[in-house]
Amino acid sequence: MGARYGAARKSPLGLGGTVAVHALVIGAFLLIPREVIETAFTPPPLTTTHIPLSPPPEPIVEPQADPKIQARPRQQQPTVADPVVVLPNGDPPITVTPGSGTGTDPGPAIILPPVEPPRPPVLTEPSIDPRAMAAFQPDYPGAMIRQGLEGAVTVRVTISPEGRVTDIEKLSATDESFWLATQRHALRKWRFRPATRDGVAISATKSLTVRFTLTDR
Repeated sequence: MGARYGAARKSPLGLGGTVAVHALVIGAFLLIPREVIETAFTPPPLTTTHIPLSPPPEPIVEPQADPKIQARPRQQQPTVADPVVVLPNGDPPITVTPGSGTGTDPGPAIILPPVEPPRPPVLTEPSIDPRAMAAFQPDYPGAMIRQGLEGAVTVRVTISPEGRVTDIEKLSATDESFWLATQRHALRKWRFRPATRDGVAISATKSLTVRFTLTDR
């Protein structure tokens, strides 16, 4: 117990020496200039190097076709057997052989029949319908009967494709009463067979004369 007590008494001296040493180190550190401390602990500057990037690849431009240059047509190959062209109207058949031209596409030589010249249309004039012949004569004007006068009227009528009178024109008349009687009667009663062009009914005009004659005098 005595030995341990003696050791305990000596330990404060060692502890004091340790504290003195640390105090001396701290004081020495505080006496160092600030510039020396900053220089000693300042990290070196970071140096960078510029590495150039590779340029982008140039775009690929496809050549465009010239619109003026057209594709060359394929040459038609002749067939093994020559075609036969049958002509109308009982003409003998014509054998067609490939052409012998020097062009890029000679093609087969075809012999056509001669073209018929145009023919004039077939026209027929209008005529009085036989079924309306009994009612064709206009009524005799009473004033002309009392006076015992006869006369005639020449007219030009327009006939529709249905055979009816659509218009009437006076060309001449012995008396105005004869003309008026003819005009009224033609628009109501006259019927015709219409004119035709190649068998198709068409509108046409026709001139005719109506005579007024007294039978009992």
